[in-house]
Amino acid sequence: MRLKKHFLFIFSILYISTFVAQERKVILLEENWKFKKGNPDNAHQIDYKDNNWQTVSVPHDWAIYGPFDKEIDKQVVKITQNGEKKATEKTGRTGALPYIGEAWYRKTFTIDKKDANKKIILLFEGAMSQPKVFINGKKVGEWNYGYNYFNFDITEFIKTDTKNKLAVHLNNMGLSSRWYPGAGLYRKVQLIIKNKNSILQWGTFITTPKISENSAKVNMKTKVSNPNLILETKIKNANGLVVASLKSNTSFQNEFDQNILVKSPVLWSIENPYLYTAETTVFLDDKIQDKKTTKFGIRSIAYKPQKGFFLNGKHTKFKGVCLHHDLGPIGTAVNKAALRRQLQILKDMGTNAIRSAHNMPSIEQLELCDEMGFLFLAESFDEWAKPKVKNGYNRFFEKDVEKDIINLVHATRNHPSIVMWSAGNEVPDQWGSLGAKRAKMIQDIFHREDPTRPVTVGMDQVKATMASGFGAVMDIPGLNYRTHLYKEAYEKFPQGFILGSETASTVSSRGIYKFPVEKASMKQYDDLQSSSYDLEYCSWSNLPEDDFVLQDDNDWVLGEFVWTGFDYLGEPTPYDSYWPSRSSYFGINDLAGLPKDRFYLYRSKWNKKDTTLHILPHWNWKGREGKKTPVFVYTSFDSAELFVNGKSMGIQKKNNTSPLERYRLMWMDVVYNPGSLKVVAFDKEGKPAQEKEIFTAGKPYKLVLDANRKTIKANGKDISFVTVSVVDKKGIPCPTATNQLNFKVTGNGSFKAVCNGDATSLELFHLPKMKLFSGKLVVLVQADKKPGEIKLKVTGKSLKTATIKITSK
Repeated sequence: MRLKKHFLFIFSILYISTFVAQERKVILLEENWKFKKGNPDNAHQIDYKDNNWQTVSVPHDWAIYGPFDKEIDKQVVKITQNGEKKATEKTGRTGALPYIGEAWYRKTFTIDKKDANKKIILLFEGAMSQPKVFINGKKVGEWNYGYNYFNFDITEFIKTDTKNKLAVHLNNMGLSSRWYPGAGLYRKVQLIIKNKNSILQWGTFITTPKISENSAKVNMKTKVSNPNLILETKIKNANGLVVASLKSNTSFQNEFDQNILVKSPVLWSIENPYLYTAETTVFLDDKIQDKKTTKFGIRSIAYKPQKGFFLNGKHTKFKGVCLHHDLGPIGTAVNKAALRRQLQILKDMGTNAIRSAHNMPSIEQLELCDEMGFLFLAESFDEWAKPKVKNGYNRFFEKDVEKDIINLVHATRNHPSIVMWSAGNEVPDQWGSLGAKRAKMIQDIFHREDPTRPVTVGMDQVKATMASGFGAVMDIPGLNYRTHLYKEAYEKFPQGFILGSETASTVSSRGIYKFPVEKASMKQYDDLQSSSYDLEYCSWSNLPEDDFVLQDDNDWVLGEFVWTGFDYLGEPTPYDSYWPSRSSYFGINDLAGLPKDRFYLYRSKWNKKDTTLHILPHWNWKGREGKKTPVFVYTSFDSAELFVNGKSMGIQKKNNTSPLERYRLMWMDVVYNPGSLKVVAFDKEGKPAQEKEIFTAGKPYKLVLDANRKTIKANGKDISFVTVSVVDKKGIPCPTATNQLNFKVTGNGSFKAVCNGDATSLELFHLPKMKLFSGKLVVLVQADKKPGEIKLKVTGKSLKTATIKITSK
């Protein structure tokens, strides 16, 4: 009897081992890559010696380390999108960072002998750019578009129980971008090892076509490698409990089509981004062949003529921002902690939507938007067949456009945050009938691959798209700026609504104010900064209030995507012809992620949960005593009273006299005298509801450190963002301080980067020193893989030293 039990015990262990071995493995190829800039001969060969190459981790951006150089990608161009009539020299347009050139990455890995008969997929989520991939000295494939996801079946190239050599060649050409594109393997690289009887790569497509209060129909389309397989899907709720399941034994042309009923569904929404998990298992002869899990949300979307966008039947305006893919001081290398911080800042502002401009988004960004409750406009291209830059996507359009769209859709379509696709941005093809035909062709590909979401294009040549039919073709007409044409476009286009696909392009530098205070287009100053009174904009654009009015007064305006949520590297308009400007001024937040004044204007309009009360400018104006120094207040309240050194400057109320007065409170005749500036906001009954006071600061005395997170993960990737500011002896912030600071990190972490948000700074991000800009900067502290305490010490001449402790777990 004992022998029998012992035998059964051994059998069950063997069965479990077989069960585990049959499931897929996903291996992240992250550490111990070898990297070299240049194009050495035979670098793809097995016996090539790479011992003296740099060892790096992937994701990796080789160009972010600089130096900044005026001569890098200096372009003599006419930017037609900006209305320029003649070509001029442009510096810093692509960030003045050394992204141009060829490079190699090499990596060794081993495949276990027991996986000898498995299918092996090599997956890249982005490689900048034109990657050519080699395994064991043989070329397995290439891909042109640096922003796209792609994969290769490398089964036939693999050797088991010995080292396999992976080599990737990249080539970034000059005149290939309008912003800093980054360089290198800047997104994840993975090996997927699975049975040959399995679910195909990106072979799962989940939709929720019918939803009621009591139930939801979840449709699962699953492509498999063998028509004789059986497929079982279990749907689990957020707590991991199975709420529905279905087993199917019939596929149609190697695709299963399952309809699964989920009772009492919890809907995915901005306020409650609830996620389910579909666990899909493939069987052959009752043996498990493959298993895959996919997160998804149950939600409905609808775009109704004259009425707008509806999420789960609720009318919703897009309160969105556009984001380029760089993460400021760490460049384009994807980091989830940095992405999460961006989204947390935007969430506090009241943002509910993101547009990936002008590129395909990272998977990590989409995962976070799913989890945090952001709607997403996933963009594909900045160019079609007609070029904006000589070596842009126009070189690949005819050959690659379909496969690039297919990969975008298939890789990302299960993310509930995505509610719209963008086929392009301000493409020169907007002119003429050929452009309209291209627009329809591209939109048809999106429709074929995903019939559940509409397609838009950001149009800046609105008159041309009216004449050519281009705008009428698209599911959603997206207008980039051109607020004066919204009404005409709405009446001429047949769709019944307009999307502000790109709006505002107001420019400012955090903490910098210029006089006289006046509305101005393309205003330039000797210090190459823009005024944070938020009255300056670009020749093609406008102030935020122009968009607010259109959205508030017209249901048929779906909402907006502001250019941009954060400053980004490159495109330093209005200073793209002036060195050393090397990053943008458009951001609502600066390159360090610190909010500009404009953040509070949008927050006062968009954030309905919290109150906003913000004063500008600062009150340190030595030399302006007795001069008019206008004061603006951005607030969610309708009225407020301003006091200078205790003396009332009167009450201002929001009104419809002008767009500015509808959304801002402004005291234009305030005379500067040092001391205090105080504002008292009133509720709808006229009673004091909230107040804020700022003071004139003395000399900088000590440093203050504030970490966005004091506990981070000991995974070698997590980052704490520490804001460093300086105060006087009374603790009053010094808003004009520019002290040089030094940083030292000890313990179980390291100094990652630093950024002050100054678009003209040529200090390198990865060196532990930098000047304050408008009294602040941000230090990035990264955990290593050993848990413990991390200590950041910040010093500066004549300043009291500050330290902060961060725990990694």
